[in-house]
Amino acid sequence: MIKILITGGAGNVGGALACFLVKKKEYHVVVADNLITGSIRNLPKSCDNFTFIKCDVNNYNDLSAIMLAFKFDFVFHYAALVGVKRTLNNPISVLQDIEGIKNILNLSKNTCVKRVFYSSSSEVYGEPVEFPQNEHTTPLNSKLPYAIVKNVGEAFFRSYQKEYGLNYTIFRFFNTYGPKQSTDFVVSKFIEAALNNQNITIYGSGAQTRTFCYIEDNIEATTKIFENALYVNEVINIGSSKELSIVELAEKVISITDSSSSIVHLEALTEGDMTRRQPDNSKMLQVLNRNLLSIEGGISKILDIKYSLMSK
Repeated sequence: MIKILITGGAGNVGGALACFLVKKKEYHVVVADNLITGSIRNLPKSCDNFTFIKCDVNNYNDLSAIMLAFKFDFVFHYAALVGVKRTLNNPISVLQDIEGIKNILNLSKNTCVKRVFYSSSSEVYGEPVEFPQNEHTTPLNSKLPYAIVKNVGEAFFRSYQKEYGLNYTIFRFFNTYGPKQSTDFVVSKFIEAALNNQNITIYGSGAQTRTFCYIEDNIEATTKIFENALYVNEVINIGSSKELSIVELAEKVISITDSSSSIVHLEALTEGDMTRRQPDNSKMLQVLNRNLLSIEGGISKILDIKYSLMSK
């Protein structure tokens, strides 16, 4: 049996990955999560090949006990403090995630892990210097702790491969949304407000753009990369290339949900709200060999799931 560790596996992306992988009985999936931002509801239910362990991967003793006991074949290191407001308000906690990166790499090296997958972020691009944002152009112009930690993490993975031969793949995730995402994040937050006919609040003018990737597209791409040994010791953008302004997103959500919500503009954030995001996702499209789900399609899928759960 192939043993897989997912740190941060109770989060939106990590949980979806765990639920997908446990469907294959040749995998034993272990999730390690401290549940600060993750949720038990994101985890697989009633699976013989699944184990959940509550722990803090930034604590070496906690993590070493797990990794020495299981001797994993593969590790997905998705644990991190996330969310714009949360990371801005807790910069020291963000910086502590560097310890988790070091712990994962040291223990993976010492327990003969074959490959480690790292969830980096679009934030490594800071204020971009070119469009679309290419994996080979990383301007390093952001001073935010979250972006710095992701950049440092990438450097650690490259260094461990060069020094010790530990294979990696770095996923630079652009906004990934889905039905289990918490309302700390923009798509889920807007949908929740619209369904309750509450005001949808936007920081600043709302002209800042983002791209939005439905969770199933993310999971299909990353698992194909894992299972087919693609992009070993490389970086790959995981996200849509279709730019959408935040105010346009709010308008779409209101229209699709047939909501009476109003859009209310708040004072712009003083930091952490970059003007544009648009990845070069040509590698991802090559892996999938198809187009990504549109934002309209993704919102509709989330609503169908919500309505289905409400009717039970």
